[in-house]
Amino acid sequence: MPPIRLVHFADLHVGMENYGRLDPATGTSSRTRDFLDRLDEVVDYALDHKADLAIFAGDAFKTRDPEPTQQREFARRIKKLADKIPTLLLVGNHDLPGTVSKATSLDIYHVLDIPNVIVGYKPDSQLVQTAHGPVYLAWMPYPARNRLLLDEEYKGKSLPELEQILRDKVAQYIRELSEQAAKQDAPRIFAGHFTVSGAAFGSERTVMLGSDVAVMKSVVAETAWDYVALGHIHKHQNLTAGETGLPPVVYAGSLERIDFGEESEPKGFCFAEISRGKTEWKFVPDRARPFHTIRVDVKTEDQPTPAVLDAIALRKAEIRDAVVRIIISMSGEQSALLDERAVQKAAESASHLDVQLEIRQEVRTRLGTDSAESLTPLELLDRYFRAKAVEENRIAELLQAAEEIIQEDDGQ
Repeated sequence: MPPIRLVHFADLHVGMENYGRLDPATGTSSRTRDFLDRLDEVVDYALDHKADLAIFAGDAFKTRDPEPTQQREFARRIKKLADKIPTLLLVGNHDLPGTVSKATSLDIYHVLDIPNVIVGYKPDSQLVQTAHGPVYLAWMPYPARNRLLLDEEYKGKSLPELEQILRDKVAQYIRELSEQAAKQDAPRIFAGHFTVSGAAFGSERTVMLGSDVAVMKSVVAETAWDYVALGHIHKHQNLTAGETGLPPVVYAGSLERIDFGEESEPKGFCFAEISRGKTEWKFVPDRARPFHTIRVDVKTEDQPTPAVLDAIALRKAEIRDAVVRIIISMSGEQSALLDERAVQKAAESASHLDVQLEIRQEVRTRLGTDSAESLTPLELLDRYFRAKAVEENRIAELLQAAEEIIQEDDGQ
């Protein structure tokens, strides 16, 4: 029997709009288009390579309540995929509403019983028939405490106690699925959306919803499985790399970059050929929008602008259509000499540009003629924010928040 061909992808997060601009033709953010384009790449690859099964390992949207346009565009692509290939849609933490009674952002596929679409909204498994034979598929959605710990016996428990109970319960579910898998002759695949201990985080902590509970690697790296397809962590990695006798335990990683924390990380998805007891797989890089940082130190320059323009010119080909930030280290006096319009013009080929000034000067200069001891905490904060070139309206907001904190502390 030929191997089962699997496409494994995760953490799409449609709706992330940072570093984007409005596309007048569609009325949506250019960044929303980026994320949908990445999904197009996955679907086209799966169809072109005649995949037998597709696993989306969770987090379709940025928020729990996606806009109708985002839902429509996601559904259009999933239908194109599911028209040819059985597809698992696993529920991630970003797909879960805050209360148990509300529907997840993927429930509609289950309610409508869309052909070839399996919604992993609870721990479960089934034998899936594919073009190249059956495959035993099991899954564990994001383990939300308010969904798995509903019994009266859990009331009154402390947060650490509840986290341990949840960890044990998730491990129990996975072990039961593993025991069922061990009885199957077909290739066996497990999909999950959660943190596995030992995994390296990317930037997902900046968009993570809810408290996170890590599952021990030994729980998922069971020999009963031929491949473990994970979502939730944005950094692509294989947790059993170099360990013989264990299945690949793979985070596909996110399809598109979220922020500059992922600047150097490759983005893409996984393609595997799986037989009972043997798996070959690879990471397929996609065309995620590049992020680039240009750092320029002009503290010794009489005129800072030419030095910044030279630094941009050296990276001219690189920054085209990229999200770019230019971090300029300078003194406070030099900031008035910088021609930001010229900088913007020089980097106009970038899809988005941020210019950040790092003002470097002595503390005595920042404080003027006043000593630190003579200034109030709010005055010190005001001087600090101005030295960092924080915008005026933002300074006012920060100072107001600081004053409220100080007053609350004094009241206590």
